[in-house]
Amino acid sequence: MTDKEGEAEVKIDKADGSISSSPEGTEETSVADEGKETSSGIEVEASDASLSLTGDEATADDVSTVAHTGRKRRGSRREKDLESSDEEEEEDSDSMDDTGRYSINDDNNNHDRSNSDDDDDDENKMEEEEGEDDESLRRRRRRHPAKRSSTERDKDSSDEERALEDWVTSGVQDLPRPSWYSILALRERQLGRGLHFIYDACGSRSFVQRFKMQYSLEKHNGCVNTLHFNQHGTWLASGSDDLKVVIWDWVYRRPALEFDSGHKSNVFQAKFLPNSGDSTLAMCARDGQVRVAELSVTQRCKTTKKVAQHKGASHKLAVEPDSPCTFLSAGEDAVVFSIDLRQERPATKLVVTKEKEKKIGLYTIYINPANTFQFAVGGRDQFVRIYDQRKMNENENNGVLKKFCPHHLINSSSKANVTCLVYSYNGAELLASYNDEDIYLFDSSHSDGAEFTQRYKGHRNNATVKGVNFYGPKSEYVVSGSDCGHIFLWDKSSCQIVQFMDGDKGGVVNCLEPHPHLPVLATSGLDHDVKIWAPTSETPTGLNGLKEIIKKNKRERDDDSLNHSDLFDSHMLWFLMRHLRQGRHRRHRHDPAAGGDADSDDSSMSSDTLDDDDEGPDRVQCMPS
Repeated sequence: MTDKEGEAEVKIDKADGSISSSPEGTEETSVADEGKETSSGIEVEASDASLSLTGDEATADDVSTVAHTGRKRRGSRREKDLESSDEEEEEDSDSMDDTGRYSINDDNNNHDRSNSDDDDDDENKMEEEEGEDDESLRRRRRRHPAKRSSTERDKDSSDEERALEDWVTSGVQDLPRPSWYSILALRERQLGRGLHFIYDACGSRSFVQRFKMQYSLEKHNGCVNTLHFNQHGTWLASGSDDLKVVIWDWVYRRPALEFDSGHKSNVFQAKFLPNSGDSTLAMCARDGQVRVAELSVTQRCKTTKKVAQHKGASHKLAVEPDSPCTFLSAGEDAVVFSIDLRQERPATKLVVTKEKEKKIGLYTIYINPANTFQFAVGGRDQFVRIYDQRKMNENENNGVLKKFCPHHLINSSSKANVTCLVYSYNGAELLASYNDEDIYLFDSSHSDGAEFTQRYKGHRNNATVKGVNFYGPKSEYVVSGSDCGHIFLWDKSSCQIVQFMDGDKGGVVNCLEPHPHLPVLATSGLDHDVKIWAPTSETPTGLNGLKEIIKKNKRERDDDSLNHSDLFDSHMLWFLMRHLRQGRHRRHRHDPAAGGDADSDDSSMSSDTLDDDDEGPDRVQCMPS
């Protein structure tokens, strides 16, 4: 038997120290068949002798060397001994003495000692050769897994690219042919049969795919955080980080009115109250105040008045479709206020949003247009909550009528937040946008805990508290901004992207406000202007560069989820803002000369600071201007 054959036949189990050997040969084959291996130690039995090795301090390489060289030497010697004599077989045992060396007792006690000395020299040479062979074997084994790992990485990368390509393709597949054509619709209108021409045109894909920026409205000196058309669509209100509100005559591209909001920090929303003759504008801001501006017909602001105070930023207001004097506000203090301007004390705490005993800060609120008693809220967790003002009992399910959430986000390790939600035109559907996730559509008539019905993807919602909206007279489309600076429009029923526009040089589009009657869209973001879009392009969009942008957004989102930090910067920003607000309030309380607001703040609500239990670090921060 050659050295290579002996090396190939030695099997080493380093876990339990077992060694087995089965050399080739006709005579030794029958001997190997009789061998057996025990689990308590190491025992190899042959036809002539058995070699057992025990030792807690012995290594697997030592055992391998001794067993291999000993067996090879005895194998040839025992053949000669068996032919010459018929002696009784005895057990051999290897034992390790106190010096830590192995001693091997031969099965023939009368063996010549001089041969043993020669064999010892042979053993030393063979041990050196064996050590070299083992070292080369280990080097080969180290190289082999590296090659396998590289192959596996290439395969995983290929699978990821294929999955990403499938993910992108699912959002940009070919759409069916449109059901509305402008030429046929114009002919029907000439014949007196097209009674809803403008109504149908606004919701047609032909118009949506021809959106083009018309012009921008420039007056603000900060990020534009809010846009809202009045009921007739003649005026457009915008609010900004510069603490000003501008009322635009957007058709003539000029500001009709500009005034100081009275807020002390970023204006987050400004809305016309319906049926008020466009004379009342409700506002909320980062300072937590809810204010009302009284506008005159002479295009000036009479006064602004604080009507409520949240203990944290207030991002959104919800107006009732036909009420000129009532609306709702939501804040990061988890409180929903019902505000009635006819009352001496306008603000009434309606509900405190909780999950079990934990308060949930709110970013968004919207009233069901088909049932004004119901409203939906979303904030610092993954649930969309619906309340009914007639059935709110905080002792039963914290007053919640029903909750919706995508099932894969319920127990997700990522902290999903609802940054914005809106009802469809008839209140039948509810649209919710999640930070660093997708946009989901729920059926508002479904039971508590129902799964979403549609999912819209391709954009990215991470850098700011981003808005989402329906577009079309029958909510035919879903429109959202993105951190990549683009505007996405999806067909609501098929979830396919039908329009893709470059909407903000600063990189983030936050607000999207459809005109109430015309095929016009107003947008804003980190840029200091308002952009007006209309379907004036000669050809439909080609969605150029869409796949690359979607892949980039998806990769960035996946990278952030894998390398999720502890949001240290967000924590520091939150604590800094909180400290500055508290210091300002303390100065106002102790220094009468500093005064209060220049405007009338005769509301009974006090300018409280943030609660100690306000869980600021979990919130989604708005990017400062």
